[in-house]
Formats: sequence, C-alpha cells, structure tokens
Amino acid sequence: MNYNQLGDSGLSISELGFGTWAIGGDWGTHSDEEAFKGLDRAMEAGVNFFDTADVYGGGHSEELLAKATKGKEDKIHIATKFIRSGDINDPANYSEDQIRDYLENSLRRLNRDTVDLYQIHCAPLDMLKKTDIFPILDKLKQEGKIRSYGVSVESDEEGLYVLENTNASALQVIFNLLRQKPLKELFPKAQEKNVGILARVPLASGLLTGKFSKDHAFEDSDHRNFNKDGAAFNVGETFGGLPFEKGVELSVQLKWIAEERGSQTRAALKWVMQQEAVTSVIPGFKNEKQVLDNLKSLDVKDYSKEELTRLSDFYWKEVHDHIRGAY
Repeated sequence: MNYNQLGDSGLSISELGFGTWAIGGDWGTHSDEEAFKGLDRAMEAGVNFFDTADVYGGGHSEELLAKATKGKEDKIHIATKFIRSGDINDPANYSEDQIRDYLENSLRRLNRDTVDLYQIHCAPLDMLKKTDIFPILDKLKQEGKIRSYGVSVESDEEGLYVLENTNASALQVIFNLLRQKPLKELFPKAQEKNVGILARVPLASGLLTGKFSKDHAFEDSDHRNFNKDGAAFNVGETFGGLPFEKGVELSVQLKWIAEERGSQTRAALKWVMQQEAVTSVIPGFKNEKQVLDNLKSLDVKDYSKEELTRLSDFYWKEVHDHIRGAY
C-alpha cells in the first residue's frame, strides 16, 4: 500500500480508501455483518482512510465505522460530511449553531473527539459563496474539533471556487474513466494550491465493473433505480451522470482495459490511482468479496502513455457530451 499526503491536512492516507455509502443504505439490500468483514479486511491490507457522511443510513455508516475502528482511532482516519441533513438551500442551515450540532452528532456516532476531515456535502455554489461556512470551519479547526476540512463538490466550477477562496485541505470529486473532465483544469489547480483530491464514484456506480446489461433491474431502495435521472439528488452521483443504457454501451467499449489486469473493476481503479493529483480513490463496497477485489487493483500493471492517450480521446469524443447534471 502506498500512502499520500492529503494536501496540508497533515494526514498520510492510503492511495486506496473506501466509501461507506453502500453499507449504510440507498444501495439495495445490505448486511452489517458483511460490512464489518469488509472493513476488517481493508484495514488488514493497510487501508487507513474511510469516507462517510451523516446522511448515509441516517448516521448508520458512522456508527459502523466507530465499532470497526475501536482502539484504532490514532491509526485509521475517518472523513465525514455534513449539511444535507437539513435544507441545503436555506441559509439558516449554514449557521454556526447548526454546523456545531451536525458536528457533535457525528462525533457521538463516530465515538471520537475529533473528526480527521470534515467535509461540506455538495452544497450549492451560492451557499458556499454567501454564507459564513468557511470561517466557521476555520474556527472549529482552531478549537481542535476537526483536524482539517474539505468540500465534496458536484462540479469543476464549485471546486475552483473552493481552491481560490478557502483554506480547504481537500476536494472530493466525481472522477472515473467516464468522467475525466477534472483532469483539464481542476486537478492542476489543486496541485498548485496543495489541496488533496479524493476520487468518488470511481466505478461509475458499477458501470465500470462491466457486469451490467441494458435490461438490468435495480432494487427499489437502490439509488441506481430511484435517482437514475436525478429525481432525488444530483444526477451526477448516479452512473456519473450518464443515462444507464448509454453507460452500459460505453463500458462495453472499455473491456480492453481488463487485458492483463484481471478485471475491468481493477483496471478502472488503477487508472484513477495512476493520476498524479489523486490522493486517494474511495470506491464503495457492500461485502468482503468486493473489498478483496478492489484491493487487487493495487497490484495490476500501470497504463502506458499510449493507453492513457487512447482513454482520454475516448472520453472527449465518445463520453463527455452524454453526461448530465452540473459538472
């Protein structure tokens, strides 16, 4: 396992981390027992970074992490997110009292005294601009309630605003082989500013596993069913913003990346880790088997310069124009 510095946070985190949305809810049937097995296996392999949020399963993911990392608090770094428990378009949701309440609730569920990385959870750009949320986060950092803070963004525009106007240590962005736009401007600027990059949705909600056909049916409780067209939240969070059928078609065209890399999943994760600006890639998981498969991406061969060029050309010519949502 390689470890990278997360911006100026002082945190050294594993190049492969894990997101915990799926073990909390909104991804269909899930099992706490399987979640614990997966978390344990990840930590045994050297993973020391997990991403969660107060709305994942109504705080359930945070509680699972508290139990799984008990006694390892100084070794395992947890990033959580806040703001979406309330109305993200209401300025009152961004008050100091409300943010402190969100933080104390997360600390209680995590059973920790400090949050390693506290992230604004996909707030609208106008709220980032016209509220005092960043001075409040600076204050919480000075008080030692949080070690560092970051912002989970939906668009490059939001990310660039954060880079130019705040003291954030990290940006969490949607980034995968079917969502390469951040490479153009956002990532170089983040490197210039010494801001870490956390790559979420690295498998495009499963499209890049190569396991789906166009007629695949997801469970009613799975966001890949109820948010496939953005009915519940930003459409970019589901399949990276691609219409499902188009995404399946595009993923088939990428089957070649699995050659000599074991599987399309491992190959897709390797591509993300190979991008210089990315501090950690955070795929989701629901069970031990998925964790083990994702861990194997650490050992597959790098992409050649020619392969990287081929994948870039594929994105800009075949994929980019089909992405929906603010990006």
